[in-house]
Amino acid sequence: MKRLAVLSDTHGLLRPRVLELVAGADLILHGGDVGDPEILTRLGTLAPVVAVRGNVDHGPGVADLPETAEGEVAGRVYRMVHRRQDIEPTWTRDAALIVFGHSHRPELEWRSGTLLLNPGSVGPPRFSLPATMAFVTFDGKTMTPELVSVAG
Repeated sequence: MKRLAVLSDTHGLLRPRVLELVAGADLILHGGDVGDPEILTRLGTLAPVVAVRGNVDHGPGVADLPETAEGEVAGRVYRMVHRRQDIEPTWTRDAALIVFGHSHRPELEWRSGTLLLNPGSVGPPRFSLPATMAFVTFDGKTMTPELVSVAG
């Protein structure tokens, strides 16, 4: 069994509760708008981190993040990009999981066996939306997403 912690849109804020929640994850995926490279460093002390560049990531340590990322976990392919509209249509052919952020609005959608996941935002409050992140658990052939409210 493998457990991914999925977050996005930290915008320079790493809540202590997020650190508590991601402890024990096998991999952390960050969907962009990191804001401060120290966030990736701190998350990296808990598990390997894969992050993409968001539209606010212009400074040192974040401007060089890739626009897209892909990898494999538990034998399943994942792909990641910051904005949903930048998802390549062909990605659903081979990816089990596609992660994106940008809107700060959590979203889970299954499309042809592929999970499209926006974990929401764990950064500063915006648009009257709650702070949320997600977990994806891979257990055999089963992939189970879970959205989590992050208070504090």
